[in-house]
Amino acid sequence: GVVYNYNEEGIHRAETGWEQCISIPLVQPDMFGLLQQWDTLLEEFSVGEAWLPHRYEEHDHNCYTYALAFINSVLTAQGKRQMSKSEFTEKFVIPQTKKASKYITLHQELTANDFYIVPLPDQEKQC
Repeated sequence: GVVYNYNEEGIHRAETGWEQCISIPLVQPDMFGLLQQWDTLLEEFSVGEAWLPHRYEEHDHNCYTYALAFINSVLTAQGKRQMSKSEFTEKFVIPQTKKASKYITLHQELTANDFYIVPLPDQEKQC
């Protein structure tokens, strides 16, 4: 998909260059309708004056602020309570970061010890 990000040059939309990022699922499976609107909502949110390049500030108005502000705008539209930075970090970012760290550590150990993974015979038929 397209990754939206915000930095000192403003809003960017990229289809490549984010292959090493961690994806954090935010929309619950029962909210498929919201997924259909997500791109439109994100595009409309991104044209706001708050995200002009000159407003960027490395510590207080950055890409993290942009992502959280968008999420909070969706929550508000749904009549839900907004999240603080610390709540969002604890609920969504830290759990995904821990999973990624475990995966990276496992991958490094397997690679360093000349192991490799192959599918089981019955899994090959399903592919």
